[in-house]
Amino acid sequence: YEPFTFDYAHLINAPESEATPTARPVSQVSGRIMEKIAWGPNWEDEQGGSFDQRSRDSNFRGIDARIYKGFKETFHFYLPRICNHCLNPACVAACPSAAIYKREEDGLVLVDQDRCRGWRFCISACPYKKVYFNWESGKSEKCIGCYPRVESGMPTICSETCVGKIRYNGIILYDADRISEAAVMEGEKDIYEKHLSMFLDPNDPEVIEQAVKDGIPNDWIDAAQRSPIYKIAVDWRLALPLHPEFRTLPMVWYVPPMSPIQSEIDQGSLPTQADGVLPDLSALRIPVRYLANLLTAGDEKPVRLALRRLLALRSYERMKAVEKRVDLKVLEEVGLSEEQAAEMYRYLAIAKYEDRFVVPTSHVENSLESAYAYQGENGFSFDNPKTGVSKASLFPKRRTGTAVENEEAVSGSSNMSSPSGAIFRKKPL
Repeated sequence: YEPFTFDYAHLINAPESEATPTARPVSQVSGRIMEKIAWGPNWEDEQGGSFDQRSRDSNFRGIDARIYKGFKETFHFYLPRICNHCLNPACVAACPSAAIYKREEDGLVLVDQDRCRGWRFCISACPYKKVYFNWESGKSEKCIGCYPRVESGMPTICSETCVGKIRYNGIILYDADRISEAAVMEGEKDIYEKHLSMFLDPNDPEVIEQAVKDGIPNDWIDAAQRSPIYKIAVDWRLALPLHPEFRTLPMVWYVPPMSPIQSEIDQGSLPTQADGVLPDLSALRIPVRYLANLLTAGDEKPVRLALRRLLALRSYERMKAVEKRVDLKVLEEVGLSEEQAAEMYRYLAIAKYEDRFVVPTSHVENSLESAYAYQGENGFSFDNPKTGVSKASLFPKRRTGTAVENEEAVSGSSNMSSPSGAIFRKKPL
């Protein structure tokens, strides 16, 4: 693979001609025009073409992919992906320069731009392919998780601006001593349950007592109690980790999508819930096996439980709103109480801003040798930490010299990623 860009300047600077100018691919290695692009950097895009390409998807394990070759049987859903800020990050283990590390106070994975030497082992090691190489700076980079916002008690910008309101940010407490125990589980299907058991109940008096002894601030403990993350992932078991078999213990989890074939249900040819309208689990378009390969290393039980609870909640709320009756049987069948259903509806359907995002401010005074060392600063800057005024630009001119000449850079800067916990609700097309 040879990294490339396009000659966009040619679209503006081309001399007058009868033909419309085109932006041809230009190699970012040699700077020359490339005749043909044979391969791209995105693993998802490689599966976006013909069925022969799509059927190579590893999530089709255990499924006869030929069934989904026809147009009527095909399925599609969106999967928003960012850095997973893993508890056992492969990028950290792979870096020979020790430039990548995980911050203790909030779990952010950082890339120290001063220590990075561009070995790019992190890019090869990350199984989620969320580290990339900046050919301008000669450094590895990744999602910084909007760390200035997170430190100020604000959610990441991708979460806050999400039109569908499907993203949740919050604090979750976990037992760090059990990370290695979960990462070395023999059975791939057992990793999810082991990962789940690491999360601590923030309302447990013993957990609260130990957290205080370990120096966790009281407002963080309060935020963990109000956070939607523990409720969605542990209490209700709706959210699941992406490819737990990678053993990185990711901290961005997903609520699996529902995909009913409504036209078939309307004709009465598919099974439905007790209300006769919402589909039964067996009537979903996306195969449960496919979701299990994606989220639970092939174990279908957690996926089925999450989907059944989501369907039961919809059926229960529909009967209340449309038919003006309450049938608790639909909730009891999936192990939910009426109080849990009401809380699930609040968080998943009509959640307010403060319900979806519970991000406390960071306690910088606990991580600095001197709490007053940076007094008077004015926020984030590239190269002038005393005044907050930056001479650098987010859109620099193309580098013409060597990387050494441009290494006057920023003293102590680093790329950082997201808070301890995040939840995405995936939406099918």
